[in-house]
Amino acid sequence: MKKRASRPPLFEVRHSPIHGYGVFAARRIRKGTTVIEYLGDRVSHDEADARYEDKDANDNHTFLFTVDSKTVIDGGVGGNEARYINHGCDPNCTSTTQNKRIYVEAIRTIQPGEELAYDYQIERDADDPPNVDEIFACRCGAAKCRGSMLVARRKPRKRPAAKAAAKAAAKRPVRKTTEKKARETAGKAVRNRAGRADWKSKKTGRQAARATRRALPGRRGR
Repeated sequence: MKKRASRPPLFEVRHSPIHGYGVFAARRIRKGTTVIEYLGDRVSHDEADARYEDKDANDNHTFLFTVDSKTVIDGGVGGNEARYINHGCDPNCTSTTQNKRIYVEAIRTIQPGEELAYDYQIERDADDPPNVDEIFACRCGAAKCRGSMLVARRKPRKRPAAKAAAKAAAKRPVRKTTEKKARETAGKAVRNRAGRADWKSKKTGRQAARATRRALPGRRGR
């Protein structure tokens, strides 16, 4: 009886035109196929921060993957081939979470020789440097490439023309009487106190926002 020939591996790791090494389909991968699990050392966010606190601020190389608010997978320690899957703005894969484990799944049929990619969607932080988009620049070459591995910036809401006109009118200088100045001086002191309280509130809010971002599954930039 002839032995059935073993199937070739699903993918292979080799140099990528996008960045460093990449993962390429060695044979046809059907849509919905679980390609690989993202493995590595499972640590806390604080431990992940401590490991890479001396990392160059301009280094975008990251193998960290957030599982939830408590756990990060460090693919650089005990990791597998999944760490080499590059970012793409028009990806053929996506990352999924099942029972606190991360998997890479094909979202369309991938042909042999095609590079695997998923959208990293690295979260932004309030203390990011001004050139953070340059640091995490994307070179995937997709027609709709957004130019960054970070999540897209939120577009500011457009203010209605009537409200904008009212605000502009409110800013026009007005001659103030002595009584008005006295009232405004007193009001300014109250606003200063309120401003300090508001600053503390915003600071707490920023910390809460960062904690919320850390709870979102996805690649971590730092």
